[in-house]
Amino acid sequence: MKEILKGLTEHQAETDPRALDTRLRGRTYAIPFEDVWQASLGLASGGLRGWSLVAADDQQGRLEVVWHRPLTRAEADIRIDIGLDRNAQTRVDVVVRSRQKFGDLGRSRRMVGLFLRRLDRQLGAEARQILDPSISSAYGVES
Repeated sequence: MKEILKGLTEHQAETDPRALDTRLRGRTYAIPFEDVWQASLGLASGGLRGWSLVAADDQQGRLEVVWHRPLTRAEADIRIDIGLDRNAQTRVDVVVRSRQKFGDLGRSRRMVGLFLRRLDRQLGAEARQILDPSISSAYGVES
């Protein structure tokens, strides 16, 4: 219950392999970096409604995106980090920060979940290719 209320009053959400909210655990894929990068780039640069790519750096493994909904004037900044973990598996982490000064009623969390579900679909990822993020941690940091 505490986690649900927190999601309603926050104005940001980010992935963490140990997050109680399963939408926020990020992804560790047994899929090559380039495939994950290209699929993420496609989603971030128009594959998702309201998402506009601001910057892409494949050397750093970072995408920066702005999301906006014209009718409500809601806006958010999104950062997607893609890299290899210590087991050479591709790790994807997402941070969404609403530009609203008050809680976004869980929108940031939903946006993280939406991106990851669509990325799974875009990649055609099978269950065996989506690894447990608590076992294979991001960027060489052991959980």
